[in-house]
Formats: sequence, C-alpha cells, structure tokens
Amino acid sequence: MAERLRIEASAYLRQHAENPVDWWPFSDGAFSEARQRDVPVFISVGYAACHWCHVMAHESFEDTAVADYLNRHFVSIKVDREERPDVDAVYMAATQTMTGQGGWPMSVFTLPDGRAFFAGTYFPPSPIRGAPSFRQVLEAVQDAWTHRRTEVEQSAGQLAGSLGDAQRRSAGLLLPRNNDDGVSPLEDTLPAAVAGLAAQEDTIHGGFGDAPKFPPSSSLAFLLARARSDDPGGQAAALAARTLEAMAGSGMHDLLGGGFARYAVDAAWAVPHFEKMLYDNAQLIRVYARWAVQADSPERKRLAERVARGAAGWLERELAVDGGAFASSLDADTLIDGARVEGGTYTWTRDQLGEILGNRAEAVLDLFDVRAGSVESGAFTLHAGRSWSTAEWTLWDEVAPSLLSARNDRPQPARDEKVVAGWNGLAVGSLAEAGALLEDAALLAMAGRAAAYLLEVHWDGTQLRRVSHRGRAVGIDGLLEDYAGVVDGLQALYSATGDLRWYRASEQLLERALGIFVRPDGTVVDAGTLAGPLLAAQAAQQAADPFDNAAPSGIALLAGALVTSAAYNGSAERRGLAEKLLAHVSALASRAPRAIGWALAVGQAAVNGPQEVAVVGPRGSARERLAATARRRGKAGIALAVGEGSESAVPLLTGRRTADDGGPLAYVCEAMVCRRPVSEPEELGALLGRSTGEVQE
Repeated sequence: MAERLRIEASAYLRQHAENPVDWWPFSDGAFSEARQRDVPVFISVGYAACHWCHVMAHESFEDTAVADYLNRHFVSIKVDREERPDVDAVYMAATQTMTGQGGWPMSVFTLPDGRAFFAGTYFPPSPIRGAPSFRQVLEAVQDAWTHRRTEVEQSAGQLAGSLGDAQRRSAGLLLPRNNDDGVSPLEDTLPAAVAGLAAQEDTIHGGFGDAPKFPPSSSLAFLLARARSDDPGGQAAALAARTLEAMAGSGMHDLLGGGFARYAVDAAWAVPHFEKMLYDNAQLIRVYARWAVQADSPERKRLAERVARGAAGWLERELAVDGGAFASSLDADTLIDGARVEGGTYTWTRDQLGEILGNRAEAVLDLFDVRAGSVESGAFTLHAGRSWSTAEWTLWDEVAPSLLSARNDRPQPARDEKVVAGWNGLAVGSLAEAGALLEDAALLAMAGRAAAYLLEVHWDGTQLRRVSHRGRAVGIDGLLEDYAGVVDGLQALYSATGDLRWYRASEQLLERALGIFVRPDGTVVDAGTLAGPLLAAQAAQQAADPFDNAAPSGIALLAGALVTSAAYNGSAERRGLAEKLLAHVSALASRAPRAIGWALAVGQAAVNGPQEVAVVGPRGSARERLAATARRRGKAGIALAVGEGSESAVPLLTGRRTADDGGPLAYVCEAMVCRRPVSEPEELGALLGRSTGEVQE
C-alpha cells in the first residue's frame, strides 16, 4: 500500500514502504487528498534510528486491521524528522502545547488544512496503565470528526492561534534591545550563565539535570569557551571537565568502536539508548579536541585526545559514504534471528567475555560497573563509571582489539544513508578544528573531503539542498541550520588550512543565507519557504527558533558565522546583525543557559573581539608554529587567517607583509587594525594574552 515511500531518500520512510498503511510523504498532494475525501490527516513523525518508532511500527502499522481503519478514515503521512525538521518543529510544538511533553514517534491528527487538533507520542497496541491503545485513539478521533466537527475545528483554530503567538514571542526575542530596558550587556550576563549551569549540575555523575541524560554538547562548547577566555582553571573549566570525564567513562561512550550513543536512560550515563548520531558526535569531536588542549592535567589531556580521535575514527569507518560525506546515524536496534534487539551489537555477558579473553576476563570485568550497566538477560554495557589508572588503560588497550573483532562478527545495526548538509557542516568544522589542534593531517583530509562533497552535491551556486542520497541531492532546500552549519564548517576548514576555496565558498553561502532567511523587516526565519499546512498550523506566523535542540540552533550558527566573517572582512553590517541575533542571550543566559549553549559560546567570542590574527609567509614549519600558537593560545572565537602574504580574497590578510628575510610574521589585530607583527611563537603568545590553562608537559 505504501508504494509512494519506496523511492524516497529517507531510510525511515523506505522502512515503511511494505506497511499495509497507505502512507503518503509530507506533500500538498496528501492534504489535497484529505480535502477531497473530507477526512482528517494522521501524521506520524520519527526517524530511522529511533527504537520506539520501530516498536510502534511493528505493533500498529504492520497490523492489517489497524491499517484498514487508518486507510478508511484518514490520510496517513509518514515524516522523517531529520529530513523535514520544519514539519517536526511545528507539530512538536503542537504536541507539547496539548500534552505538556513530546518525543518520537510523534502522532498528530490535523484538519485537511494542516491545523492540529489532537496529538501524542507512542500509543501501545492495547491499553496500558490508563493509556489508550492506538486503535482506541483512532476511533475516538474519528468519532469526534464525525459527530463534533465544529468543536474539532474550534480546537484546531485555538491551537493554531497559540502556536502563532509563540512564533511572535520567538521573533521578539531576536529584536535588538536597548540597554535601558533592564537587560544587562552581553559580557555581564555570561558569568550568570555559568552560575546557572552550575546550579543545574549533577554533582555526583556529571552533566546537568536528571535522567534521561543527553550529551550537553552546546553547553560544553560554551563552558570551554568561557574557560579559554576569562576563567582558566575556574568554575567553567571545572564544570566542563567533570561532565567530559564522566561521559568518557560511561556506557554511553563506545570504548571499542569510538563515538557516543544518543543519550543515557539513567543519571549515571550507564545505559544508553544505543542509536549513534552524526550530529552528536560531530559536536563532541570538537569539544574533546579543545579539551585536549585546555585540560588541567596530562591524564585528562590524553583522555580527551583518545575520545576525540576515537569518535573521528568511528565517523570514518561507520558513517563515511562514497564521495567523503557522512551518513546520518546507526540504528539503536540490531536485527538478530529476525527480531529487533535494542543494543544487541554493543552489550556483553560474563560468558562472552570469558570465551574471548580467557583468564584475563575477570581483570577486565573489574574495569566496569556491571550492575549499573545491566540491561537484560545478564547482559551489560561497558560502563566504567570512574577514571582508570595507567595500568588499567594498558590492560584495556591489550584486550580491546579482540573484543572489537568479536563484536564486528555480530549482526550490525542498520545505517541511515541520507547525507544532511547542516550535520555534515558541523562534522567539517569539528574535524578541521580537531585536525588543527591535534596536528593530524588525516583529520584535516576527512574534513576536506566532506566539504568538497557538500559543495559538489548539495550546493549549485544559488541553492543548498538539505539532503542527498547516493550522491544526488533530493528534497527540500536547506534550512537556516544547513546554510549556517555549512558556513561554520567551511570557516573552520579555512582557518585550519589557509585554503582560499573554503573561505570563498563560506562567503558565498553566507551571503545567500542572509538573502533567504533574513527578511526585509528584520525577521529571521528557519525555513525560506514554509509549506502551506505548516503555516496554517501556526496561524501564518513564522520566526526562527533561538533554542538549541540536538544540534545548535540556526540562529546561533548564523550569529557565529557573521561574527567570524566580520572579523575576516571588517564588515560592520555583519557584526551588527550578529549582535542583534544574540540579543536573546542576555535575556535567557541565567534562566535557560542549557537551551542556548551555542549562542552563549558565540557571545563569548563576540565579547572577546574576536581576536583577529593574520599569519603570512611561505608554507612550512615556521608558519605553522605561529598558526598553532594562535589556535592554542588565542581566546575563544579567534579568527585566524593564514596565507602567503599576497592574497586579497581575505581582507584580514591584505597588505600584511612577510619579514624582510621572507620569513613568516603574525599580526594580532582588532577591528582590522593590527599591532606590530612578530615572528616568534613566544611573542605571539604574549600578545594574545595569558595561557588558556593548558598544562605544559
């Protein structure tokens, strides 16, 4: 019945192509069908790596009786939230407004014009603990549609009005503020954000808040930026270190294969939901690489570098697609003997370890908190829950290859092959920064291949497509998070390599993004063109969401790109727009710091200047030593331009000369006005200010 899904780029949609439900992709045609039949629309939103999405699919969407009822009384739409975050955002707001919570799978019922009137998440096949079955929900919705249509339409109208009001409030957060309205200047609010995070810290297990625990990637980026700038060795550094160390030793961290699972179901990070996402690992590579420079001990430095390299290696082995870009995710479930087993690839039993490791098994078991990591049938995750000694790390490094080899012989989780532009942009930026900080040419090469893929496949000179599949761009135009995420990656790659093609491409994409997402009245939107049903669902109002989700908000990414671009080219207009986009930071820094971590990090960069450094001279070790000093000793957000001294494409480099003997020089500038150039790394470090807390070994 779901033939329409068979040719979709989304693995999640294709997974449902064999369902007896007559699925439609999200399209005008689906809503037109509902109008013609005079039936409500059922919208099911999920993603390929989602465990509970698979559960509901098996229980309900593969059931012929349920499917027959859906097909008779509804037009059913299947949505991949990763492919269509615009759809997900609108109906998630509706679900949260109606129920006070949200999640996936998300189940939404709308009028034929797209306005929602009932919503929930997972519905079981039979009533459980007061929760109705999915069939009962369908029957209740159908009854209301048939016998109380006026009430249904009134409810939909009221909800659309509420969502429209929320859009207007979001727009209001992004308006420029005057300093006489009670809002503190940005630099005065950043310490309050650190204090707000400290108040929410789990002082036992690290991280912020209670279970379930997601990696607080954006908050960690801010805390490290704060520590690097004005608080080395202080509260921000300590907060970041405790969480980074706890996550590194947790069951959420794949000690064998590298990378992190999506989240942990418990406060101790011991038992994850096992899906592994590009967007999480792309951010965490950057954070751990930066911590490898800033950490307060040699042991923590080594741990941070190990984690960053492990996650990058996982990206290359498990997510790389032909052409150099990265797929979206690995599934939470593994298909074993025809049944989906959550985490089936990753968990272990005592017997399995004994069979592989022999008399070393007990010593290896002592490395882990088996009780905290317990799942089902005697299996457990590899959750250490503590720091290891040098001897323990040596033992682990000796046995890990055998365990990984055995694990690789097991059935493996499915991969969602779609390439998402914005997430790949984050990966480019992370790999570029990690490659530069860790002085690893292989990581820089990975970043370059992914960037080239994005420019060749997703970008045609005027339009950046959000998704590609098997080397072909498909689907909707990129959203703000895609354009700004790719710009961020290209800027980082230029800073790491000095290759002008990345700078030029970043400027082209940024200029196009400003034309699409910044309206003449100053309103900023997340989608250049919002589909008619989505506009109807929120009373024709549209504004960008300033809050981070699993990935940084498009607003924060755009603000960061503008701050960096202005530092490279001296554009007061771009700097001014960045400051307007950061207006919400002062209002929310103390109240909701976890929701705006990336914007806080950008705000710290803006407060820092950012520092502008031009390193000019012939390629070689002397020039690279100056550039490396700038990366390690500069404050957060430093704009580093590297070239041979004759380039004019980057205004920060224009007119900067090499030394009289042709050797490299470094210029430290502010608003394009530079101090006397220096030729030695020690001199450059002194100009950039005090050390960032790094330990000299």
